[in-house]
Amino acid sequence: MSTAGLLAIEGGLLLALVTALWAVSLALRDASIVDIFWGAGFVFVASTGYALADGSGGRALLLTLLVTVWGLRLSAHLAHRNIGKGEDYRYAEMRRRHGDAWPLRSLFLVFWLQGALIWVVSLPIQVAMTDSTPAGLGALDWVGAAVWALGLAFEAVGDWQLSRFKADPANRGEVMDRGLWRYTRHPNYFGDFCVWWGIWLVALAAGSTWWTVVGPLVMSVLLIRVSGVALLERSLSQRRTGYADYVARTSAFFPRPPRQG
Repeated sequence: MSTAGLLAIEGGLLLALVTALWAVSLALRDASIVDIFWGAGFVFVASTGYALADGSGGRALLLTLLVTVWGLRLSAHLAHRNIGKGEDYRYAEMRRRHGDAWPLRSLFLVFWLQGALIWVVSLPIQVAMTDSTPAGLGALDWVGAAVWALGLAFEAVGDWQLSRFKADPANRGEVMDRGLWRYTRHPNYFGDFCVWWGIWLVALAAGSTWWTVVGPLVMSVLLIRVSGVALLERSLSQRRTGYADYVARTSAFFPRPPRQG
């Protein structure tokens, strides 16, 4: 299958999936179910590409495994954290702001937008699935897998540490500054960053995918400037006493020892 053919099929299937998810969100009156789909959406893209494309079998399998482990862990974590808690405050605010127009607007502003972002960010995976050269796995594949593993560790451990912190009533309203959170204010987002640059390195080993760097670049912008660090920081600065001090001593994104004094 050609690269263009796979990209078109993946795009059409994603459009159908997010539209169906939108219909479910209308019934539930909860647009935040789209967050749970985020990781699973990439798993769908990778699995579909692996099934349909005829690129290097070893690399295609490696990419599918990396994306599946990351995506299912993330979706499971968000499902456990969010289900039964009501609509996330971000979407609730959008619902209030748009009023009666929200049901239709949410299709474009939330669901189709997320489907488009999944398609763009996953470009390295989709393109590499159709490239058969070089046939075997090389050094760059394993470097990419190592960067991915570092990212997954940061993301999973950071989420676990934060969940334990929040589960203790004594920590209510306090700032999480322990474990990985001592070295970066967002270890989970930094982990996501590494995961997608690692995946791109594996895809880059196919030889014809350099231009798909747009995928990890878009993910990086989302994590740092749009829906990740920037959005959460604005909220936390209003809700957490002592957060300004935490900001002053702790790196926002890339891990480093905390500043003294």
